[in-house]
Amino acid sequence: MSEGTGRVFEPATGDGPGPGPGPGPAATGREAEVRTAYEGLLQIRRLVGGPAGASVPAPWEVRQAPRAVALALEAAGVPPSALDAEGRRTRTGYRVTAATEPGRAEVTWLGAPGSGAAEEEQDRLGDCAAVLERAGWVCLLYRGPRRRRFLEVEPPR
Repeated sequence: MSEGTGRVFEPATGDGPGPGPGPGPAATGREAEVRTAYEGLLQIRRLVGGPAGASVPAPWEVRQAPRAVALALEAAGVPPSALDAEGRRTRTGYRVTAATEPGRAEVTWLGAPGSGAAEEEQDRLGDCAAVLERAGWVCLLYRGPRRRRFLEVEPPR
């Protein structure tokens, strides 16, 4: 939980509201929360990872792969997509969801209609894959419905 707020930290999955209006105290507070959460994740990896240490996902990360993947992307500064109150996409960025198989996540690159997200998705998903592979995940790039690309993210075998 965040100190004094009584709320649980949730990484940005790309399906929530966008960040506040630009830089400021709220943005700085969020950055600190993300940094603290990611440092905690790495500490857990070191404690339970055995010889692999912090280089591979911990078992609890695999059980909650979408949350762990979203945290890694947000901690690396990759922008999440966002939705307004009516559910319309308002910001271009990553979206993380659960994959069909447990222990896996899917990452897509989405934006508002006409935002150009589809044209930049291959490069931006490549950036996401690089971040996640450095964090110990295995990423596979696929084409899905309407020929849109997505990453399937899984722990190493």
